[in-house]
Amino acid sequence: MTRKPDTDLRTGFTTGACATAAAKAAVGALVGRGWANPVEITLPKGQVVAFPLVEAKAGPGWARAVVQKDAGDDPDVTHGALIVATVRIGARGSGVTFVAGEGVGRVTMPGLPIPVGEPAINPVPRAMIAKAIAEVSDGDFEVEVSVPGGAALALKTWNPRLGIVGGISILGTTGIVRPFSCAAWIASIHRGIDVARAVGLRHAVGATGATSEATAQARFGLPDHAMLDMGDFAGGLLKYLAKHPIPRLTIAGGFGKLTKLSQGALDLHSSRSQVDFAALGELAVQLGADGVAVAGANTAAHALEMAGPGLAVAVAEGAREVALQALRGADVAVDVLVVGRDGAVLAEAGPAG
Repeated sequence: MTRKPDTDLRTGFTTGACATAAAKAAVGALVGRGWANPVEITLPKGQVVAFPLVEAKAGPGWARAVVQKDAGDDPDVTHGALIVATVRIGARGSGVTFVAGEGVGRVTMPGLPIPVGEPAINPVPRAMIAKAIAEVSDGDFEVEVSVPGGAALALKTWNPRLGIVGGISILGTTGIVRPFSCAAWIASIHRGIDVARAVGLRHAVGATGATSEATAQARFGLPDHAMLDMGDFAGGLLKYLAKHPIPRLTIAGGFGKLTKLSQGALDLHSSRSQVDFAALGELAVQLGADGVAVAGANTAAHALEMAGPGLAVAVAEGAREVALQALRGADVAVDVLVVGRDGAVLAEAGPAG
């Protein structure tokens, strides 16, 4: 994760807000009120914002508007994507209904806030779109949301693991993207746990990075939706599992990250926690290694090189104990894998061992 710079960062808008603006503009044109450009919408917390239209077209019984997503200074994979809303007159009494167009995913697994088979347009964006349309017309409309290139963008998101196929999700609870927010990542971890529970998975992996994840997945033969992209957010994962348990959790990570976990850190990012080399030196002494040298190591990897594999085992055991404490007695069996940069397992602790 990129560290937040000291200067003020520009906020942006969610895909849900963009789809709302496009849908409202298209309905206005469809019912004969002309094109509003820019088009104003009201966000869930009351802010009124305006979106320029990139494209506006209409034909017999349909209208289409396009808004380009601006995520501000957030490193969002959908920044710059075109969010397209095509509206048609719906069946009498149907209200506002939704269709997934090109590049918008479809839900195929339970555990998400949208039922299986539905377009991956989350509840808040659906409510925003329906409310915005009601400001223009009280008619019945079918809203098709599409995102050109969305299928490729989705491969960079959690969607494939969550059973959302064919494209991205239309998301947003406030309509605003706040740069470098941890909340979105942690929310994705929570949704991953929800899906794992809903499909009856009994074993999931929380990994700090791609190498450790690949090692754990291969070792246990687990499906993609068992992989919880924990990253630096061990606390976000463990605290949610404490209330929404899965029978078994494997924590996999590099020696440095897991050293911080073993020392009690639940946020493993380098800007928010550091390896305590003095404590690592004391641990090395217990293992018969040169504690002074380890305490003066340049990096965690350097400390491990000096102390030997026993230090990795001690870190795995310590990380497991901290994880169990964070789970607060929840019925979750925990094991830990310390994984080297080459993907080799350096140490393990817990039931798997």
